[in-house]
Amino acid sequence: MATLDSDDEITAATIGELEPYAVKVVIEDYNPGWPIWYSEEEAAIRAALGVLVLRIEHTGSTAVRGLAAKPVIDILLVVPDTADEDAYIPALEAAGYTLRIREPNWLQHRCLIRRTENGAPWSVNLHVFSPELGAVEIERILAFRDWLRTHDEDRVYYERIKRELGQHDWKFVQHYANAKSDVVEEILRRAQRG
Repeated sequence: MATLDSDDEITAATIGELEPYAVKVVIEDYNPGWPIWYSEEEAAIRAALGVLVLRIEHTGSTAVRGLAAKPVIDILLVVPDTADEDAYIPALEAAGYTLRIREPNWLQHRCLIRRTENGAPWSVNLHVFSPELGAVEIERILAFRDWLRTHDEDRVYYERIKRELGQHDWKFVQHYANAKSDVVEEILRRAQRG
């Protein structure tokens, strides 16, 4: 999982104007509607991209039943070549997504977003990888999700850390994500030892 460590790195990867987060991270109790929201997004993405969708998964905390989370649906999308933006970005933009992050030096990762403040019914982070370059990261993301789905102790531990970190003021939401990285790596090590 990428960590953009400095404000300069965050700025360099961001498409458009980078605005400070300026609010506390809101962690909500688990919402049983989150999987439904994901299903609707998956259908829209498949309709927009067709055969370019090599894999699509609900990831992040909203994908783990019982886990409190920011009310943002995280989606992992695998397309043939993330660097070939013309092949998939226009169709996703037509479906209401905005390209927000471009990381050519980190697995050619792209992140598109949809936000409620821009009229979307719910907020979405759509993380896009290619199968070859992103293979290890794709498996890490899914291993983390699957471990939390089946290991209550780590789910409770992760939620406690998220709630504690949510009480801090963060200049950018990436800083909050970075602050969780040690705990994520700790849990991932357990998941990978399985």
